[in-house]
Amino acid sequence: MEDSKKSGRDTLWKILVCVALLVFLVSGGLTLRSYLADKRAQEEYERLAREAAQTTQETITIEETEKQELETEPEKEEYQSPYDFDTLKKENPDTIGWIHIPDTKISYPIVQGTDNDFYLKHDFNGEASVAGSIYLDYESEGDFEGRNNILYGHNMKNGSMFKDIVRYKDPSYFKEHQYFSIYTPEREIRLKAVSCYYGEAKPIVRKTRFKSQEAFDEFVKEMIAPCSYAETVEYPVKALYTFVTCSYEINDARTFLFAVEADEQGNEITADEEYQQKMTDLMIKKAEEAEAVSKEAGKK
Repeated sequence: MEDSKKSGRDTLWKILVCVALLVFLVSGGLTLRSYLADKRAQEEYERLAREAAQTTQETITIEETEKQELETEPEKEEYQSPYDFDTLKKENPDTIGWIHIPDTKISYPIVQGTDNDFYLKHDFNGEASVAGSIYLDYESEGDFEGRNNILYGHNMKNGSMFKDIVRYKDPSYFKEHQYFSIYTPEREIRLKAVSCYYGEAKPIVRKTRFKSQEAFDEFVKEMIAPCSYAETVEYPVKALYTFVTCSYEINDARTFLFAVEADEQGNEITADEEYQQKMTDLMIKKAEEAEAVSKEAGKK
């Protein structure tokens, strides 16, 4: 009888050990697969950075130099992106820009899809990836000429993608990395960070349409207010750049980093009357497009 009980206990113990071992192996396998996938994705982005980087070398003759010295108002140098967008667009036509934050790991192509789901789970080449891509909200303007330009990226454990955005919650890190750029085929957008904090994933952050400049300015004030060390913003604001990544302080938290456009000296660029009119015209156009879509849907 005792031998039977002992045999039963031994069998149960062996089963428990086998189950524990199986769980360990599966967990380890998933961890390894996740690590290898993250590594592959990061290596792919590093390759893109190398291949897309352009070196500009200007050769100026003596005659050209003398001519420039005689000109009272030298011509402004034509913009040339440091990234080869022709190459990038061949690999992915959804490419719209490149974000580079000096002294961080953030240097990635920016894409924009027809929704916010695809690039959340797919890399630059369209392959399934837990790291996803850095992408612009599908409701933001693809040329970064809208009011609220919202960019998303994962907070990866290996430090890639938008992991460094989370570090902006440290005031000293915020100050040290306050200025950075987004490059497009047409221009360099110099940015100045003005606020960073964590909070719930509220839909209002995704707002892209505003009835007036005043309404947009109120939105900006609301967005930057929760940060205790937020920078003073000059109004009227030209555009807001909203960077969003996962955070873990509370359930379903997000870290939000907000930035405004700046000039070469780091001064904020505000919205002049011409730009405000441009935004008004854009709002009217979007409203007309939405009405047309609604009417078409009503016919079906």
